[in-house]
Amino acid sequence: MAFSASPHCAPPLHRFGLRRFPPPQPPLAFMRCPFFSSSSRPVYFSPAPTLRIIVSANSKKPYSGRSADSTSASAIDFLTLCHSLKTTKRKGWINHGIKGPESIADHMYRMALMALIAGDLPGVNRERCIKIAIVHDIAEAIVGDITPSCGVPKEEKSRREQAALTEMCKILGGGMRAAAEEIQELWLEYENNASLEANLVKDFDKVELILQALEYELEHGKVLNEFFLSTEGKFQTEIGKSWAREINSRRNSILAEKRKGPK
Repeated sequence: MAFSASPHCAPPLHRFGLRRFPPPQPPLAFMRCPFFSSSSRPVYFSPAPTLRIIVSANSKKPYSGRSADSTSASAIDFLTLCHSLKTTKRKGWINHGIKGPESIADHMYRMALMALIAGDLPGVNRERCIKIAIVHDIAEAIVGDITPSCGVPKEEKSRREQAALTEMCKILGGGMRAAAEEIQELWLEYENNASLEANLVKDFDKVELILQALEYELEHGKVLNEFFLSTEGKFQTEIGKSWAREINSRRNSILAEKRKGPK
């Protein structure tokens, strides 16, 4: 989320100890996965490719087993890491006192739905839009939700997220190299706003933001002007502009009714 202040900004990657693993400990050499936020349970991997020690998110008890299917093991390791996307709340809403706000995954899911229902658009690959929406914030599984008021320059934010994404894709391993490369390609395409699909998904990012802001205004009786002001005039596509107009029109009608007061 890129439109709100936060006193709890994401730490630099070195705080997670990337590439700084403790020395092996016999008889089993464990490495603490450095990728989880402080609110998530850790996952442990053995340096041996066939042995994996996973700490349950509920019991904290390790599961030990040998897997002949390294591709499946890599997939589950990657998906376990992505768990934090489901549990990490978007900071803009936290900063505005929204109780039980949406998670990063909630935000990306509705963006993917937007891409699904957008219909056929000239020159736009809708399936690619769905994929971009699913991965565009995936690096936040490691770096968290970095907002502008964190004081992190845009270039540094991008560098941290790129480094995090590289670490995440390494987990997929050689057996899922094609998937890892596709995730990186989709993320870079969005980051660089390098295609019609990226243009559209960036608009969906803003549309989802203001739609969620409107919903929170109605649910919590708040006025969240900054989210509407920060996105004003920044939509690149006709569908983005049209959907944003609809949301703003509904909001203006609601605000007008409130100003009239009870009948």
